[in-house]
Amino acid sequence: MLRTDLARWQFAFTTVNHFLFVPVTIGLAVLTALLQTAWYRNKGTEYLRLTRFFGTLLVINVAIGVVTGLVQEFEFGMNWSAYSRLVGNIFGAPLAMEGLAAFFLESTFLGLWLFGWDKLSRRVHLATIWLVALGSVLSAAFIMAANSWMQHPVGYVTNPKTHMPELNDIWALFTNPVFVWSYAKVILASLVTGAAVMLAVSAWQLRRGGDRAIFGRSARLALITLVPAILFAMLVGDELGVIEAKYQPMKIAAAEAQWTTCQPCSFSLFQIGGGNQDRTPTQILAIPHLLSLLATNHWNGKVIGMSPLQAQYAAKYGPGSYVPNVFIQYWGMRVMAYLAVVVVLVGVWGLWLSRRKRLATSKPFLVVATWMAVLPFLINTAGWLLTESGRQPWIVQGIMLTRNGISPSVSTTYLVISLTVFVLLYATLGTVDLILMLRYARKELAPAPAGSETDSDKPIPAVLY
Repeated sequence: MLRTDLARWQFAFTTVNHFLFVPVTIGLAVLTALLQTAWYRNKGTEYLRLTRFFGTLLVINVAIGVVTGLVQEFEFGMNWSAYSRLVGNIFGAPLAMEGLAAFFLESTFLGLWLFGWDKLSRRVHLATIWLVALGSVLSAAFIMAANSWMQHPVGYVTNPKTHMPELNDIWALFTNPVFVWSYAKVILASLVTGAAVMLAVSAWQLRRGGDRAIFGRSARLALITLVPAILFAMLVGDELGVIEAKYQPMKIAAAEAQWTTCQPCSFSLFQIGGGNQDRTPTQILAIPHLLSLLATNHWNGKVIGMSPLQAQYAAKYGPGSYVPNVFIQYWGMRVMAYLAVVVVLVGVWGLWLSRRKRLATSKPFLVVATWMAVLPFLINTAGWLLTESGRQPWIVQGIMLTRNGISPSVSTTYLVISLTVFVLLYATLGTVDLILMLRYARKELAPAPAGSETDSDKPIPAVLY
């Protein structure tokens, strides 16, 4: 049991850290492409300077983020060989697509974009940054297709000789309802994260006397992206909850600490107790019918409680506890939802100030916007914990228990040592990334190169970032 917990902590630690970089990469890639598109169409040097400025932050994030993701590939074979052996016939296809298509697409065109300023025509150079954004989006698609199969296995048959699942319908992986809604939420969350980072940097520059005309533009672009993205993310998250209530009812019941079946069901804004040991929660500020709406899309929808679900799973799969960590589920849901509301309110505040032409001069908003950059990372982490912890004790829902997926040859000592090394390594990488991001985010804008306002499609002379 200790080996399994250590292996889980190690993979959770590396995954959560890697997922801090992924949404920034996707979001900033799209926003940088929008800035360069605005420069290409309008020929204004302010958009060119912003493209280079935020493109530098994108490159830093990609460089560090790639390193954090490589560790996970090795963990599959080293710590989770039994799991990898079982699902290799399924995971091979989407992971190969991610590596051979999406990652190479993203890295190749990022290099062309970075070093092609004085060599490629403006039109071709613009295409390279959009292909970087496309590569990052595709990479997330293939990874989420594999992860969604773990949540709701589809498109496979069980080999009668080996008793292992084998992929027989790859299209089913990409039409899996869990994938469709989870992937949409990841992309929207990435836009929120990238926009929050751009808004925070712009707000800091405006507070410190940066060019109002230029950083006011990037702040407005961030707000125009942020508010619709967070609103759609909340709607998609609601629909994803309905999908998960259908295929993973234990996850949704745990997110409300709902031990008994209810119809209709209220949603508690806050409660005391109700965890894995104390099964009699005291709900505070419960909203009638809200859980029914969130879990079923019906006013009087039924939500099956954890106790009857536990009895069903024990009868079907054998003795054992099939209840996840209720504390993580309950508060993961609320951290994600409550902080999302805060982001919406700040975003609407910023749009209102922009409409009144006070965005660049409102010191209270600029201070709040600077610190708000932390919130999307907390939201993403809470959402990821909600998704992955809620599947426990399954590593593949209904097929393999987590304790059966660990490598039989991995020792407790090895896991303790490797976990310690990874904590130190990721702490170093995170510190380096933060220092570099802050350093370059606080620099003055580079001057526009000569000839950048002409209408020709000739390359722009390169300048140092």
